[in-house]
Amino acid sequence: MSSQQQKQPFLKKISKGLTVGSVITGSTFFHGPPVLALGLTKLFKKSKKVDETNIQITNSWLSVNNWLIDHILPETQWDISVDDALDLNMQGRYLMTCNHQSWVDTTVNQYFGLTRMPLTRFFTKWELIFIPFVGQAFKILGFPMMKRHSKAQIKKNPDLKHKDMAEARKACEQLLSQPFTLLNYLEGTRFTPEKHQQQHSPFTNLLKPKAGGLALALNILGDQIDALVDMTIVYPDGAPGYGEFWLGEVPRIAVNLRKIEIPTWVLGGDYEEDAEYRAKFQKWVDELWQDKDQLITTMKQKYQH
Repeated sequence: MSSQQQKQPFLKKISKGLTVGSVITGSTFFHGPPVLALGLTKLFKKSKKVDETNIQITNSWLSVNNWLIDHILPETQWDISVDDALDLNMQGRYLMTCNHQSWVDTTVNQYFGLTRMPLTRFFTKWELIFIPFVGQAFKILGFPMMKRHSKAQIKKNPDLKHKDMAEARKACEQLLSQPFTLLNYLEGTRFTPEKHQQQHSPFTNLLKPKAGGLALALNILGDQIDALVDMTIVYPDGAPGYGEFWLGEVPRIAVNLRKIEIPTWVLGGDYEEDAEYRAKFQKWVDELWQDKDQLITTMKQKYQH
């Protein structure tokens, strides 16, 4: 292969990176200021119209990203399957669980959900409010922002635990004024072989699930949601980095969505204070995770030929 032939893929990659970077940056500067400006008006008066407008602007920003995926990254093949029992719509209220391997996971979620589900939000730390633009956008768009105290702080002042729960309840209840998708990565961190080994995880493809966040959301929102949705993401060629994705270096992405039936006993339990309920809830989540682990294995096997 000549040096000129070797340069072509490199130059193509540089060109694609510059194109994607320029479009996303330009789109962010175009869409971001109106969201922040409208958000400031909420300091004086809450307005459903302002909230709806901000979501429309955010969805416009996401649509630019999706256009890039469809037209600038045609190398990536998508295999998306949705359970027939799952009837999604833009006016629904959904809790969603998902496995977590890469920062690309959130982009995958947004790519799928833009025209099928309400804007996806997730729990964030209150401290993010101090990050310029990003933190304020999370707050304006209704992401539940949590003020969580450490175990040492709670041990010193047990009342802080109840304060944390009250904050969580308030943050979740604020979502009920509009359609929403509330995402929870149950593993709590991105999967890596090292973390898997350190945990001695009983699952082949997953880290151990942390049930507390889901229990909290179901306790607060459970009787008012339309479905508990489980999204499973598989990268048959290995979990990619964010840069790899936007350079078109991810050949295939497989996504499965299924509806999880919520047992009647789940709603109304006290995960924090009732040890028997907590053990039963954790067992239920572990069983869901066993099913998901097998699903991931099956999805991977599809590409092993």
